Amino acid sequence: MTARVYLKPPWMQRHIANRLVPLFQRSMISRLTVKGRRSGRERTVPVAVLDHKGERYLVSYRGLSDWALNLRATPEARLTTGGRTETITVEEVPEPDRPPLLAAYRERYGGMPTVSGVLDALPAPADHPVFRIRT
Repeated sequence: MTARVYLKPPWMQRHIANRLVPLFQRSMISRLTVKGRRSGRERTVPVAVLDHKGERYLVSYRGLSDWALNLRATPEARLTTGGRTETITVEEVPEPDRPPLLAAYRERYGGMPTVSGVLDALPAPADHPVFRIRT
């Protein structure tokens, strides 16, 4: 079994910024609601959806996050963007196909606090689960 690679966000980001950013960055940040893989309870987290070559992706830029583990267990979720909610299914992108998606994610969201630094700290594509959104 390999170790879980994940950079936990600082307290301020988890408890303050993650609650506020969807209110102020509605066009950039969505809310992903996934079913907990152990508890079965719904969990909602802010995510930045990557639009790339006509497809939409969810990138777990901090590594193997709980929401990524939850999507692996149950690839169905709800995505809320700008007040509109849609039910989605996802499929995980194979590791060899991730580098161009991670580069596009860095280009689009690298100016947000912590994104570039975390991607620099975790440079391996294997460290970042990426999911293609299917509606």
